Amino acid sequence: MKNDHLAIRAGAARRVGVVDRRLFGGFVEHLGRHIYDGIYEPTHPTADTEGWRTDVIELVKELGVDTIRYPGGNFVSAFQWEDSVGPVEERPRRLDLAWHSTETNEVGLHEFHSWLEKVGSDLMLAVNLGTRGTKEALELLEYANVPEGTALSEQRRRNGRDAPFEVGMWCLGNEMDGPWQIGHRSAEDYGKLAARTARAMRQLDDRIQLVACGSSSSQMPTFGTWERTVLEHTAGLVDFISCHAYYEERDGDLGSFLASAVDMDHFIETVVAIADEVKARLGSDRTVNISFDEWNVWYNTRFENVDKIEGIDNWPTAPRLLEDVYSVADAVVFGSLLISLLKHADRVTSASLAQLVNVIAPIMTEPGGPAWRQTTFFPFAITSRLARGSAHVLSLDAPTYDTRRHGEVPLVDAVATHDESDGTVAVFLVNRSTAVSVQVAVDVGEFGVSDVHESHVVHDEDVYAKNTLHEPDRVVPRRSDAAVADGTLHVTLPPVSWTAVALR
Repeated sequence: MKNDHLAIRAGAARRVGVVDRRLFGGFVEHLGRHIYDGIYEPTHPTADTEGWRTDVIELVKELGVDTIRYPGGNFVSAFQWEDSVGPVEERPRRLDLAWHSTETNEVGLHEFHSWLEKVGSDLMLAVNLGTRGTKEALELLEYANVPEGTALSEQRRRNGRDAPFEVGMWCLGNEMDGPWQIGHRSAEDYGKLAARTARAMRQLDDRIQLVACGSSSSQMPTFGTWERTVLEHTAGLVDFISCHAYYEERDGDLGSFLASAVDMDHFIETVVAIADEVKARLGSDRTVNISFDEWNVWYNTRFENVDKIEGIDNWPTAPRLLEDVYSVADAVVFGSLLISLLKHADRVTSASLAQLVNVIAPIMTEPGGPAWRQTTFFPFAITSRLARGSAHVLSLDAPTYDTRRHGEVPLVDAVATHDESDGTVAVFLVNRSTAVSVQVAVDVGEFGVSDVHESHVVHDEDVYAKNTLHEPDRVVPRRSDAAVADGTLHVTLPPVSWTAVALR
């Protein structure tokens, strides 16, 4: 059946909003080999004078991440930020309860900020509202953002950083709706704490933007009621509410897995509706947008059943955790999640791919050895480079197919972006069919583009093909057959594929 073709058309585009560059953010957590033996390996042949792997730096730069969330994640809910500053040899070793590991604190706030400057990304800092509270958040804000003249700003300067870090985005805790989270509490209790902390932080620095914890999954039993309660306390104080979502193929149900973005669409649209309803009811003048600051494909069931670390005497340093190896099918789902984020660019104005290196990551490394791109690297790097200007939802007449988890789902999804400054257009498409190629005709006449500048398709006859240490280039994007004629883009989407086309 793989030689069969289906023809569909995409009509006039509806402008959604400007694509915020923070949509292409990342996430670095003290977890597994993300930092140690990932981005930081002083004995590696490519390491610079600070111990950072320069081969990884180049890949992160190629990936094109804008703002990077740090230091967690679950890790932050028991983290004492003071452990991560000052002379490295004096920093304490701590037990990390979130991932049952030992944290050496060799890499801390100053070191990580130096790495961010090398990769060209901004810092999005999370504060601990699990085991700590308003006082500690204020102290970290003073340390990071006050130029000089106070106890904590002067401590920062003694620790080698004269200029403030100027952190603009702050997360008020992490996944506080989750029973697995240290310091987990009810929406009512978290909402009160988040509001107190937000109000105090704004008194210290009114330039900052704040992110309140939303649901850690749309499948949580408290989803919806959690957002409503938290926003009733924080709606006039925060700029964002977070969404977190991870997807994996379960029980061999590839069809449902390929439609994962349908759940992301529902998640976003539900949270936006709740935020706007609370805003109207409270008479607030602040619109709360979404920070989708954790999203990815993650085979969490494998972690829970196989890789979880346990035991009072078993606290390894930088263990191999959550090192998923991604397939073509995973990359296609990943690309479709990016399409979903772009389709909601008016309200999703920040997002963080979780995570960047080794841990459910687009980049993998081997200690003392190479670094390589996973299949998911390509949709992110290509989209972050091409998606400029405003986002436009395309009117598709695509047929649907039935899924076990999501019901009837469109076979094809797509979005376009238009950079008004230079007239360039990018179109991103996904074909969820496991058997049929789709010939798509996209009306691009309104944008005035006439030729294909570049095109990329992620596809393989083996949907489970992967890039590995021994075969790092098994899967790479190739050119598509895209062409423009009479104001129409014509492109063929192979089965289980993600496609990007740049026009000018």
